[in-house]
Amino acid sequence: MTHTSFGKVAVLLGGRSAEREISLQSGAAVLDALCRQGVDAHPFDPAGQRMEVLLQQGFERVHIALHGRYGEDGTIQGALELMDLPYTGSGVMASALAMDKWRTKLLWEQAGIDTPRHVLMDAGSKTDAVVEALGLPLIVKPAREGSTIGLSKVVAAADLPAAYELAARHDSMVLAEQYIAGMELTVGILEETPLPLVRIRAASGLYDYHAKYVATDTRYDCPSGLPATEEEAIQAQALKAYRILGCEGWGRVDVIRDEAGKAYLIEANTSPGMTSHSLVPMAAKAAGIPFDRLVLRILELAHVG
Repeated sequence: MTHTSFGKVAVLLGGRSAEREISLQSGAAVLDALCRQGVDAHPFDPAGQRMEVLLQQGFERVHIALHGRYGEDGTIQGALELMDLPYTGSGVMASALAMDKWRTKLLWEQAGIDTPRHVLMDAGSKTDAVVEALGLPLIVKPAREGSTIGLSKVVAAADLPAAYELAARHDSMVLAEQYIAGMELTVGILEETPLPLVRIRAASGLYDYHAKYVATDTRYDCPSGLPATEEEAIQAQALKAYRILGCEGWGRVDVIRDEAGKAYLIEANTSPGMTSHSLVPMAAKAAGIPFDRLVLRILELAHVG
């Protein structure tokens, strides 16, 4: 496929979610990469204009650089399918499932994939019951947000109500999850092929919003340093989990390896960050795929439904 054969390409960025600012960064990096390679690419922010403008302005293909709700949860994907516009990443069902961490876990558990124990919380949840089910420390987070927005690590039972209130400000569905101490890893996947693992070392011990986007002392190791056989086993489990959700094109699966060496899958991301310093580009680079080629390959994999 030649670069001109894509036609006019819209890079969807910004949007209405809590991850708008991160999406603007991803979208700008994607747009620059496409333009450097001669693609007729243009920014399109769905927060400021209606989706049918894509057709009115003659766009023929869409690269989704949106994160979070209204971009990564199946809503944009459904609109693009109704307009018969090819788009990057997973389809409607997989996007919706992956955005919903609770339902993701239900599917994974049925398929025998290890994931931390969890309970749904509401305003009437009893602190003692949650702590008894999951132990301490534990994680509380919105079930349908990304970038660890609204996430708390709870080390004392007395702090659980405040953690719930923080998460509930972002989502009516709040998930409490067993805390797994160990090595934080992520598995990028491109076209059904797992990329090299990235090991994440947050100075605070918790890879939260601050560690991702503010701190300057978060370390990323790729190669991860794990033995090849163990890395391959984690990659295979991540790919299985990705397929169970019906994901396509590209994405990322986050993993915690506990101190005994057991890997627990945390969540899947169907529209990961795409700056030159993000995790999937980092893993792709280690696999010999430079950023510009990665962006172009994702665009080549665009589909309708």
